[in-house]
Amino acid sequence: MLAFAIFLITLVLVIWQPRGLGIGWSALGGAAVALATGVVDWADVGIVWHIVWDATFTFVALIIISLILDEAGFFAWAALHIARWGNGRGRRLFPLIVVLGALISAVFANDGTALLLTPIVVAILARLEFSTGAALAFIIATGFVADSTSLPLVISNLVNIVSANFFAVGFTRYAQVMVPVDLVSLAATLLVLGGYFRREIPRTYDVERLEAPAQAIRDRQVFRAAFPLLAVLLVALFLTTRWEIPFSVIMGTAALVLIAIAGRWFTPGHAHVIPLGRVLRNAPWQIVLFSLGMYLVVYGLGNAWLTAGASRVLSWLGGQGELVATVGTGFLSALLASLMNNMPSTLVGALAIDQAAVSDTTRELMVYANVIGNDLGPKFTPIGSLATLLWLHVLAGKGYRIGWGQYMKVGLIITPPVLLAALLALAFWLPAITP
Repeated sequence: MLAFAIFLITLVLVIWQPRGLGIGWSALGGAAVALATGVVDWADVGIVWHIVWDATFTFVALIIISLILDEAGFFAWAALHIARWGNGRGRRLFPLIVVLGALISAVFANDGTALLLTPIVVAILARLEFSTGAALAFIIATGFVADSTSLPLVISNLVNIVSANFFAVGFTRYAQVMVPVDLVSLAATLLVLGGYFRREIPRTYDVERLEAPAQAIRDRQVFRAAFPLLAVLLVALFLTTRWEIPFSVIMGTAALVLIAIAGRWFTPGHAHVIPLGRVLRNAPWQIVLFSLGMYLVVYGLGNAWLTAGASRVLSWLGGQGELVATVGTGFLSALLASLMNNMPSTLVGALAIDQAAVSDTTRELMVYANVIGNDLGPKFTPIGSLATLLWLHVLAGKGYRIGWGQYMKVGLIITPPVLLAALLALAFWLPAITP
């Protein structure tokens, strides 16, 4: 009960953020109480740090890259191109925006789509003078696809990075399994969102109201470097799998190169356009403290009873066959993520899977099902992920307030079919490619 009480209070502080208290400080406070009361000990600190350090710094580097490209106008340029490709037809624009969100989530993580693309989409919709109902359809679709298609690469979601590191899954193997699953998830997302919002999507819009995409570019030097840098980054992630180089080293190197280009380190005397100081201050440094602190609190909860209980449930699911094990693990993870946030839920799932008495193939299915559940589970409730809470905050600042009741009404309808489609795809695809 003590471990659960510490976790619950910590989670409330993280979500509530009283007086602007950073999520990292709340999580560290919970970890300090857990240490002081003996729920965890100092040996556990080393274990948890080993689990989270690479994933956390990989995520920070990725967000720095995203913020610099956003300042350069990269995402606005892409969104304006998509809006023009819609050719004035709303029912063509809607799936194009969803696909753009899926592409950004794949490379720049779900937070990149939710926090960087959303304000751009809002600005475009305002320029096109869409009604409030139509605008909300596009906005909710952008927020939903950020998570539903954050499956394909290890770097597409912090959940993916933590899971891949915990189970020593290489970048290539992960992509081999999850890229096809993500395509199924994208197709299901398009069908579900298109059906749910079919009445709100406008038939036509005036393309002439949009500015030329080139006008959105604010730093041409960074913009020109974006595509070759991203291509080299992805190739490096695939090629270095065999040497088990930490993801943070590769991603951090790419971030430093982009910082150097934006800061004109290679061209002394040229004034830089992007305010790097502000970009670096806005990077999610609190996530480093949050990951260590929250995972320590959850590790203590797991030691107390949660991990053993969850592993017994997973062992039972494993005895029901691979299909039941996959779907059951995914929905169980999604439910846990929606109630306790997907970051602690990911660790609980990983620890339980590691202890479950199941076959090797079933264990691998459960590993990926845990990822899918924790990527999509946050769409059930607003507290499911920090990215969703920040997304709602950004929207409120733009004049679009989505209440928790309204959010859950939509989330509970559109999430289950997409989650089920992704889990079924995994259940049939992974055994087919496993020797």
